[in-house]
Amino acid sequence: MPGGSERAVTPLFLAGHLALDFVNTVMTPQGTEIELIGDGRAFVDWLVAAAVLDAGAAARFKRQLGLAALDDLAAEARELRRWATAWIARWRSDPHASYEVELRRLNALLAHAGEYRQVVQRGERFEIVEQRRGESPGEVLAAIAQQIANLLANEQPALVKRCEGAHCTLWFLDRTKAHRRRFCSVAVCGNRDKVAAFRARQRRPPRPSRRR
Repeated sequence: MPGGSERAVTPLFLAGHLALDFVNTVMTPQGTEIELIGDGRAFVDWLVAAAVLDAGAAARFKRQLGLAALDDLAAEARELRRWATAWIARWRSDPHASYEVELRRLNALLAHAGEYRQVVQRGERFEIVEQRRGESPGEVLAAIAQQIANLLANEQPALVKRCEGAHCTLWFLDRTKAHRRRFCSVAVCGNRDKVAAFRARQRRPPRPSRRR
């Protein structure tokens, strides 16, 4: 994906699943690492962009914790991301392995969930929606853990893929009908791959013509 400073990069939601979007908050395009949750403020901004927290809850959260505690939470999130990435990669390659240790850690995170239900009206219909309080660091990390749990419980490991673009490290869930998706973005990595293939063909020496 495009490079640049981490401040210039907008959070990416190309993966088709929020657990993988969270994994993609660190990327290494063209050999340069970009960290999207490098501090507490950046992490809260990502939570809002990902609809894990709404703007009002995020503002209260910032006031309650303060910058130092937010930075500590971002560090915990980065560690959670590292651990989750390693687990997802292993699960993808070996779905039949035993994951007892990982499940204990995931379930410990899930135990801090702070959710409640409310009824909203959509035209003439009423719907029950889940709301997150997000009043403590544990609840925020639990919300991300729920997405990881959802990925593991409801998706096929073979459909969790890494972009085939040169130097791209992004993950995605292949929801295409034929399950042949290769790139995080056809417009970016897919197009780069086509251009690289075209240039490679142009560099090949012409085949000698056969004499009759």
